[in-house]
Amino acid sequence: MSKHRGLHHISVIASDPQDNYDFYVKKLGMRMVKKTVNQDDPTKYHLFYANAKGSPGSSLTFFPWPRARQGSAGTGEATEVSFAVPEQSLDFWQSRLKDHNIPHSKPFDRFGKTHISFKDPDGLQLHLVFDYDDAPHSWEQSPVPEEHQIQGFWSTTLKLNQIAQTEDILTSVLGFEKKDSEGNLILYQTESTLGHSLIIENIDSQAGQNGAGIVHHVAFQSEDEEDLTKMRFEIIRRGLQPTEIIDRHFFKSVYYRTPGGVLFEMATNGPGYFVNADPSEDQAEKLELTPWHEPKRAQIEEALPPIKT
Repeated sequence: MSKHRGLHHISVIASDPQDNYDFYVKKLGMRMVKKTVNQDDPTKYHLFYANAKGSPGSSLTFFPWPRARQGSAGTGEATEVSFAVPEQSLDFWQSRLKDHNIPHSKPFDRFGKTHISFKDPDGLQLHLVFDYDDAPHSWEQSPVPEEHQIQGFWSTTLKLNQIAQTEDILTSVLGFEKKDSEGNLILYQTESTLGHSLIIENIDSQAGQNGAGIVHHVAFQSEDEEDLTKMRFEIIRRGLQPTEIIDRHFFKSVYYRTPGGVLFEMATNGPGYFVNADPSEDQAEKLELTPWHEPKRAQIEEALPPIKT
């Protein structure tokens, strides 16, 4: 089992696609690495934001439903997304969030790292974690200077009232190790550069309401289809019911519901978001469709609201 596995992507329900684009690209400076459609409902967008290279461990994706009501997170869900940013960026980000009228917390410490917290337009809880000191992935067209850009995921948080079976999946299948705890928070980590951490918040059962701002699923890295097949077998061996391997065009993946209630996906690291695109081009300009959706491009584009980039 690879010690360098970690988070692959996180997918969230949103409401207005224009507000979503403006927040993540124009305010947070992330790169839209793919504008496509929900493969299960091609009348709706699927928007992907990541670092310059669209690296595994960096992409936050959204299913915008224009009239979706804001949801509320409960147990059995991923409830927070934390981004890794360069260590010396605290002053810059405090100023930028203030300049864009984004309410945010004062700096605070969690698991020995400096955080600031804020929410996106649909109420998704976000953190910036000032803990990236590797070679940066820089997008030249970002409104955020290269030395301060979001690099990818630091962690996500799972809100659970049943921990044991999810912990077994994390440590025995997905490559994480239990590292630390603070109060009711438990930290698990891998040796991956991005998406290396996951936090379980151990709480009593709490009802949630699906809607905008709610995480749909959390995806974890697998090296290739052979590795994914082995991981899928391990999930079956634990009495769970994963899907068959599904071709998502940018990667192949398997989905299953954990005993704690969270929808997990395991996704291959390749071929990646630029499989049929020039990485140097602005990916927000053109709607990219899978080969099986391409014949219906005209009617799909007619059903989608425009996004001004």
